[in-house]
Amino acid sequence: MKLSKVAKAVNGTFVGDGEVEIHAMASLLEAREGDVSFLANQKYAAQMKDTKATAVLVHADYEGECPATLIRVDDPNKAFASLAPIFGPKPVVREPGIHATAVIGEDVTLGKNVYIGPYTVIEDGATIGDGTVIDGLVFIAQHVTIGRDCHLYPQVNIRESCVLGDRVILHAGVKIGTDGYGYTVEIGPTGPVITKVPQVGIVEIGNDVEIGSNTCIDRARFGRTRVGDCVKIDNLVQVGHNVQIAPFVGIIAQAGIAGSAKIESGALIWSQAGVSGHLTVHERAQVAPQAGVKEDVPEGEYVAGTPAIPKRKFAEGLLLPRLVDKLKKKVADLEAKVKALESK
Repeated sequence: MKLSKVAKAVNGTFVGDGEVEIHAMASLLEAREGDVSFLANQKYAAQMKDTKATAVLVHADYEGECPATLIRVDDPNKAFASLAPIFGPKPVVREPGIHATAVIGEDVTLGKNVYIGPYTVIEDGATIGDGTVIDGLVFIAQHVTIGRDCHLYPQVNIRESCVLGDRVILHAGVKIGTDGYGYTVEIGPTGPVITKVPQVGIVEIGNDVEIGSNTCIDRARFGRTRVGDCVKIDNLVQVGHNVQIAPFVGIIAQAGIAGSAKIESGALIWSQAGVSGHLTVHERAQVAPQAGVKEDVPEGEYVAGTPAIPKRKFAEGLLLPRLVDKLKKKVADLEAKVKALESK
């Protein structure tokens, strides 16, 4: 694709040879001749002078050095993303139909234009909405309900009676409706007796939810574990039984949310954070990476550390050792001056 056409596609302007061919997209450091890259964050500006890219998308007022042709746009990040359908791999299109190796139970309701891939199992009484794509090796248990235009990637498991809304995306290895972690311990005649607590609830997922690979969402002990509309969950996240996640929440990789916690709308749980059970992360709050939350997080608050505390207090704690070192030096200087005065 000619550089001039790339610029036109992103509503950008440039000075240079518009006939140069652009073949692919890449980061500033990885780019080669024929690639287009972008600079949206100034912390990467130092990479501009060494990039091998043929063209770079920049803000309209950018004035730094760069050997590449600069395409000036209002929003480089958004403009670069808009090029993905042009230079990225073409999406796989699943034609409606049922693979010969798929196993479909009794009383299963299939909507229009559904695709079911090889070796997928759909048990009795399940309902699949129009336009949904179910790839190979998926297991859908009895009486599961799946809405319209969903996409389930390989090795997704959905346990009995769970409910998915419309346009839900479950990436490879997602497990929905596995048993929550619940046991009672009693001391019997020969020692401890561990008894499993029945997990008889379901998981209910709203519309436009996307869940990353190998994430697990436990079924409720009773009632529902709930994931609201437009929630976006990354890979390797654990959501415990009876957790209630409101719409428009983000949860990043390897985070864990314990049973019966409540995450309110607009909250963001960063990677490897842990949220204890039976508490609330209120609206628009953020939990920093690797933070351990043991009490409610107020609305709009950003907490960090273990146990999690407000960001300002956490930052003050990081500065404290430096302040102590400075104080020690001042005390040592004063002691030296006092000794000098005493010697006179």
